[in-house]
Amino acid sequence: MDSRFWWQIFLAFAMASAGARSQSTDAIGFLSIDCGLEPGSSYVDHRTNISYVSDVGFIDTGVNRNISVAYMADVRVRRYLTLRAFPNGTRNCYTIRSSTVARGSKYLLRAWFFYGNYDGLSGQPQSFHLHLGVNYWDRVNVTTAESSYRTEIIAVATAGYLSVCLVNTGTGTPFISGIDLRPLRDILYPAANERRSLVLFSRWNLGEEAEYVRYPADPVDRVWMPWSFSSQRNWNDVSTNSTVENVPGDFFGVPSAVMQTAVTPINSSSLVLAWDPVPGDVNQFFPILHISEIFNLSGTNQSRQFSYYVNGLRTLGSIVTPPYLYADAVYGEVPLPSFPTYNISLEALSNSTLPPILNAFELYVTMSNTSVPSDAGDVDAMTVIKEWYQIQRNWMGDPCSPIAFVWDGLNCTYSFSNSPRVTALNLSSSGLIGEITKSVASLSALQYLALYRGMPWEELSANNCPIITFFRDLSYNNLTGSIPDDLANLNSLKLLDLTGNQLNGSVPSNLLEMAQNGLLTLRLDGNPHLCNNGTSCNVTPAPKKKKISTPVVVILCIFPVLILLALIAIVWRVRKTQGLRRGGLVNPSNGFLKQTDNALQLENRQFTFMELNNITNNFQKILGKGGFGSVFHGHLEDGTQVAVKLLSQSSSQGTKEFLAEAQHLTRVHHRNLVSLVGYCNEVNHLALVYEFMSQGTLQDHLRGRANSARALSWRQRLQMAIDSARGLEYLHKGCQPPLVHRDVKSGNILLSETLEAKIADFGLSKACLSETNNQISTVVMGTPGYLDPEYYNASQLSEKSDVYSFGVVLLELITGLPPIVPGAENVLLVQWVLQRLAKGNIEDIVDPRLEGEYDINYAWKCANIALKCTAERSQQRPNMTEVVMQLKESLELENSHDSTVNTFTRNENPYSEVSNVSLNSAPEIGVSRMIEISGPTIR
Repeated sequence: MDSRFWWQIFLAFAMASAGARSQSTDAIGFLSIDCGLEPGSSYVDHRTNISYVSDVGFIDTGVNRNISVAYMADVRVRRYLTLRAFPNGTRNCYTIRSSTVARGSKYLLRAWFFYGNYDGLSGQPQSFHLHLGVNYWDRVNVTTAESSYRTEIIAVATAGYLSVCLVNTGTGTPFISGIDLRPLRDILYPAANERRSLVLFSRWNLGEEAEYVRYPADPVDRVWMPWSFSSQRNWNDVSTNSTVENVPGDFFGVPSAVMQTAVTPINSSSLVLAWDPVPGDVNQFFPILHISEIFNLSGTNQSRQFSYYVNGLRTLGSIVTPPYLYADAVYGEVPLPSFPTYNISLEALSNSTLPPILNAFELYVTMSNTSVPSDAGDVDAMTVIKEWYQIQRNWMGDPCSPIAFVWDGLNCTYSFSNSPRVTALNLSSSGLIGEITKSVASLSALQYLALYRGMPWEELSANNCPIITFFRDLSYNNLTGSIPDDLANLNSLKLLDLTGNQLNGSVPSNLLEMAQNGLLTLRLDGNPHLCNNGTSCNVTPAPKKKKISTPVVVILCIFPVLILLALIAIVWRVRKTQGLRRGGLVNPSNGFLKQTDNALQLENRQFTFMELNNITNNFQKILGKGGFGSVFHGHLEDGTQVAVKLLSQSSSQGTKEFLAEAQHLTRVHHRNLVSLVGYCNEVNHLALVYEFMSQGTLQDHLRGRANSARALSWRQRLQMAIDSARGLEYLHKGCQPPLVHRDVKSGNILLSETLEAKIADFGLSKACLSETNNQISTVVMGTPGYLDPEYYNASQLSEKSDVYSFGVVLLELITGLPPIVPGAENVLLVQWVLQRLAKGNIEDIVDPRLEGEYDINYAWKCANIALKCTAERSQQRPNMTEVVMQLKESLELENSHDSTVNTFTRNENPYSEVSNVSLNSAPEIGVSRMIEISGPTIR
């Protein structure tokens, strides 16, 4: 940053400085929620004059709790006396639809937590996650009864509301004490946008006289924590009583109360900030250094000029001359590359008579918006439907995203480039009354709509049928009124089931026409007042209900009993045999024949062996071979290309693994997983039919065996890594129970015609029971070179085993080498990379076929992600959600490289020792030590 730029601004606005002395101190647009406060209650905090309101109206789940009496006397913050806990449901969300929330506007959101032993479980560690909308925000760890926690985020609203969601991870009951919403001017914190949010890591007001600063001193109510260095002999604390101004157009608006205090080094020309990433987190940091000259140096022989370095790398345009009594800032336009540890040093220039000065420091980590929210129209429609029918299900947050939290009764479709859409809505037997809301017709992608009444259990139980009486509390729908004409505008609608309600009037003629043409399955039975001739009709009284005769009651009672006994016998038989019946995949324990997605069942096509013979032209073209047998190329009747995996009689893999793959493929659906088209299950023939991936395996492309004259580009490799990571993320987070693939490798990543990567071969996959018990003991299976050493040594399988294997794949993409590098010792690729990176040159490991067509900084970043994935201990590895976030961030930076000035030099090693800085002599601000000393309020 060139200080001459600042002085030009200062001169231009010198006459207006008095008017720019401070911003309005009115808390316009502030929303402060005291969670657990009694409905209708509110109060004003005497220190800040900020009004606090109850959380009723922002959420309709959870229970109000008070902290333990033993901790009330020590609490100085009123909002810590109460909280709201969420013992039920995986995700519970606050929805803020305040008039201050506008799409595209920027906000500071802050969540407060104080445990206070409200549940009497003091001493038992608890942890849960916090989401902003559909994206992960932070992790809350409760360690002691007096633990308090605060987390802050700067984000842009992508809709006309904001959702703060608490997610139960199985390690404790989520709770929350308060939520703050503060509107920000769009110019503030330019690094925060619709694609990226900033999560606060730390914020410090420096100097011995530094104070705890909030509103009204800070107009946007940031919390500035004081930090004095008077106890360190090498620090000099300085301050002024003069006002420090903000120039118009200032990107941060730091208040004068913060900028009036500062620190400078004593007997040194260096001032160093240092911190370490949180273990296990994959973070990208945005540091912001707030600087102002608080001494009038005009007319003196003194000067203050310095440069700043990041891990020893001098940044471009880094000479700073602090302006007198004006707030300046040093910051980057892109996040720092990933390093094992960080230090920023301010170095005085040789002609400077004074050392560097620092007034305040902010450090943020990026939160990429990796999960895409549902279509805005679908969200609005589902919100109206929920309110219209007073739905009592846990419909919280976004209806479709993330995929692990899809609302009950909904099916959604997901696209790489578009928002998720609601394709199926099943509200059968949900106790609905009233008319069919026209908002249903706003779900323009809807294919299946089920609003049927359900079975009249009450009528049967009234006749003393014991087995039916058990179900007497199940509710059913009783919809009235006419069928909205707008439903005929749903072009994608395939099923409309309104059976057993009290609808009246005519069926819209367009719906009847669609049904007659075979475009729509229309079910209207059991609506006595409804006429379906497409014309107007007179409503006739409903026929009087007839009493069910005794023989009929006996039959209705006996029939369910027989069905129940038959089901018990089938389940017992299945568990005993642990196999499939000959002639059809009907074993209910494996779900092979059909999958259940909410209440709508979808079946894969069943092929005969003769059909497969025709599809593959007598199994003429072989695509590949494996332990199971061969894969053949084929064409369906409509010309669609498929791949047919045929189990050979001499297969070493066997029927067990073959059917395991079929079982998993019927319940996993993601664009980055190879799709199952159908199956064949005859006496001597087992086969699976997949979508055809015309470009073969990733392994073939990296080894030069593909039919391609050119090597994969860096951008193509990065996109393939993202595709594969998204597929694994779905297996780990989107499946219930989660799946561990167990054989992630470049040979099991297939490429489509457009080089979209998809994960295949699920024969070795295993299901993990839950997040709280996500390790299972199993025989070690997998491919040498990709095997997690922890899994290999202990036979304990977890999702992090897949993370390790993916890290090896990522190293393959970077280097172009196999997982075991050929040579005299056949060294593992992970070790080969570590040995060469230790020499400090990234070019030593990058695939030479790229011919230098890549950015060194981003190559370092990808290598760092891969090495974190392949850490020896699974606890040190990131999860796949974090990996996806980091890879997508890398691709975004890569795409914007040509239009964004790179803040860091491209040809220096990020791991090199700090140049021109003596870490032993320079005073150091250790953020990790700050956190430890300052207590639980800072992460």
